[in-house]
Amino acid sequence: MDGMDSFIYSLVLVPALRELLPKSGIAATTANVGFYGGLLFALFMIGWGTALIWGPIADRFGRVRTMMFSITCFSLFTLLSAFATGVGSLAVLRFLAGVGIGGEWSIGASLVSEEWPEERRTKGAAWMHTGYYFGFFLAAAANYFIGSRFGWRYMFVVGGFPALLVGFIRNNVHEPVRWAAKLEDLGEKWKIHHAFLMLFSPRYRRRTIFNSIYLIVSLAGLWAASVYVPAAMTYIATRTGHTATAGARLASYSTALLGMATVLGAFIVPFLAEWLGRRATLAIFYGVMLGAIWVAFGHVFYMETGAVGWFMLCACLLGLGGANFVVYSFWLPEQYGTECRASAFAFITNIGRFAAAGFTFLVGAGVRHYQTLGKPVALIALAFVLGIALLPFGEETKGKPLPA
Repeated sequence: MDGMDSFIYSLVLVPALRELLPKSGIAATTANVGFYGGLLFALFMIGWGTALIWGPIADRFGRVRTMMFSITCFSLFTLLSAFATGVGSLAVLRFLAGVGIGGEWSIGASLVSEEWPEERRTKGAAWMHTGYYFGFFLAAAANYFIGSRFGWRYMFVVGGFPALLVGFIRNNVHEPVRWAAKLEDLGEKWKIHHAFLMLFSPRYRRRTIFNSIYLIVSLAGLWAASVYVPAAMTYIATRTGHTATAGARLASYSTALLGMATVLGAFIVPFLAEWLGRRATLAIFYGVMLGAIWVAFGHVFYMETGAVGWFMLCACLLGLGGANFVVYSFWLPEQYGTECRASAFAFITNIGRFAAAGFTFLVGAGVRHYQTLGKPVALIALAFVLGIALLPFGEETKGKPLPA
């Protein structure tokens, strides 16, 4: 459900800003939509980055209780976004929604890693992560049936539905025995900040640094490229003579293809990881993202004929490459002990959001400068060159048990 809520904004970016920019005294030009769209994406990423606080809380007070609070947070502020009166109010609400959404992945991955049997743990973490991408599909379906008919505000109303799951989680999901036993061993003197400080101890410092860099690369590709797929499709549809309604539906189709391809990739990831190792698998998906971003936004976006069909194909490849995030769902928990596992996951996956926010802002500024969406996004592909070059320095954990 966090995938659905996080992707809703990318689907409604163009219609929402076309309505809200004039209300804020700003002309709704293509350049301004691109610039302020990137700015709001960046603020959302900064909010997501501050969600690193959820990790130490989960290590000290429990995975399940912390998850309930984070779900309530992102659902509430996504719902309130439906009542935004201008760009400023939408920006504040998106920031607060980001704070809530940022807690889901780290807590969920820690919970699954500690609960599933060792022989099925890798697949369990990968399957858990597919829920995020099914959220893309749900968001696309909601946009097709609701957003294209009733408007962008109703999409944010749909984003409030995950709060209904809190009651189910409270009654049916229990804290991992592994975490409870570790907390008992540590005793009452174990405080929230102790788990966080362990990440920079001699034992974990090198891993934390390189893992953070890998996440920055992945996040730059996702938030500065994949989330612009609906907006790019909307502009392509407009340029090729489609109506606004048809453009919204084409954006939904492209997002659905993106989500389905990522789900497919997510099912492939654990088999590749067990065969080739964690680092080699991540390198393969980095390569797919590099090529897909460069071709989609550097070439297909500017095609005079056949752009819709070719961009749909590129959306599939972007979705497949986007499954690189699944690797982290089992690779990061394998590198840290139970006492700081959620803190490590939350820090690594969320600190990169600040850097990704910078990339996203640069894309928006590039759109404003070049008066086009394609070229600035295409340049983000270069981040994956850096990622591939640094992967040999990562910690290979293939065949090793989850640390106690």
